[in-house]
Amino acid sequence: MDKLLGNQVCVVTGASSGIGRATALTLAEQGANLVVHGRKPSERLDSLLHQVRSIGVECATLYCDYSESPDFEQLVEAAWQPFGRVDHWINNAGGDVLTGPWAERSFEEKLEYLWQTDVVSSLVLSRRVGARMQREAPVSMKNGFSLVNLGWDQAEQGMAGESGELFSTTKGAIMSMTRSLAQSLAPQVRVNCLAPGWIQTEWGRGTSDYWDERARDESLMQRWGTPEDVAAAALFLCTHPFISGHVLPVNGGFKYGKD
Repeated sequence: MDKLLGNQVCVVTGASSGIGRATALTLAEQGANLVVHGRKPSERLDSLLHQVRSIGVECATLYCDYSESPDFEQLVEAAWQPFGRVDHWINNAGGDVLTGPWAERSFEEKLEYLWQTDVVSSLVLSRRVGARMQREAPVSMKNGFSLVNLGWDQAEQGMAGESGELFSTTKGAIMSMTRSLAQSLAPQVRVNCLAPGWIQTEWGRGTSDYWDERARDESLMQRWGTPEDVAAAALFLCTHPFISGHVLPVNGGFKYGKD
């Protein structure tokens, strides 16, 4: 059986763990050669590299810390070098202010950090990657090039508290920019956005009973989502030839109100 992404090249940013790692593996299983990005060299990214290659496709690594205002043009050039092309680019990388050292910073510091690592990086990279894809697009191409950004399912309706304010601001901006980028880059490049709900990444696995219960209660499927759930949606958006400018919630169906 032909694989959906055979002979194509995908870039996945923030691929060391969680959603990014699951997305990289899902795309590799469908035949894509990969360029996987991490903030810096790590054992987790090395293990992903070996795992992807064991599937039978090629994989290269790319390192860049978005919080340090990098040269994004140089980053895009480096992403093209391993295979001479890129068909799909998944902007998954972003800042973590829920765990680790950033969890103790002030609200203002967190906002500035997320604005750079999530919003600025997604917009600038999408513009530069999209423009290059437009220049390289063949006259007739089955599915076209695509960009996939990462938003948040509750950004449009809001959620109380510091985290809600931070992520509705930053992820909401990414969701809005996706719709504009789709207009700018059509018809050669499709641009879509995933809006994950309660996904059991590192924070979710160690959270309190309150958040565990809330995550299950707010999904019609009555469970946490998994990184693999989001990865399957990323594959769908990469391969569907007639969807662009769309924000796709991946949350098991949001449950409004209580029974």
